[in-house]
Amino acid sequence: MKRTVFIAAAVALVAAFFVGSHFYKSGRAEKLGFMAEDNAETFVRPYSPTLGSEEAKVYLVKFSDPACETCAAFSPYGKQALEEFPGKIKFVLRYAPFHKGSEDVVRILEAARRQDKFWETLELLYKKQSNWTQNHRVIISRVWPLLPEVGLDVERVRADMNDPEITKIVEQDLADARALGVRRTPGFFVNGKPLEPFGARPLVELILSELRIQYPE
Repeated sequence: MKRTVFIAAAVALVAAFFVGSHFYKSGRAEKLGFMAEDNAETFVRPYSPTLGSEEAKVYLVKFSDPACETCAAFSPYGKQALEEFPGKIKFVLRYAPFHKGSEDVVRILEAARRQDKFWETLELLYKKQSNWTQNHRVIISRVWPLLPEVGLDVERVRADMNDPEITKIVEQDLADARALGVRRTPGFFVNGKPLEPFGARPLVELILSELRIQYPE
């Protein structure tokens, strides 16, 4: 009799666990949306630079190379989306330094982040990209004179950019880019959905489509 009661209690506990787990996962998925998906970390790492609300349900992920002309040209779209739909979109920047010498520029950006100057530095580099790139390669000596324009301590940048932690960030981003099939920049994803075909209008349409799904009216 006691054994029967024990088995019945155990079954009830297991059932309660699975029911509770189901509701926990469902609640977590509803709260976190795209970030609750199993492969979400391939798109967004804890260290990734982001803009936008933590409560946003639409993640716009951009794999970018600071030396890429198209990346610079598409830079305004992320800002415009954030301004147009406040609180609903989170912009995530990932690195894919495919151009010759661009990994050093990524390292400079990460060093600038330690001085709370990441986005200002990125905007400056995009704006003056033609000054420090030539024939799709980086001329790093032309980058250094630009950095004081955003108030960076250049000597500190030179020291910080060689930190092994920054090396890990670059390597992880490149590994994630390969895993996601990113072969050229910029590589856009909206809640894990790749931008196909590539273009400004398809990007806008993909963002709007995901906004309609996540925020039905």
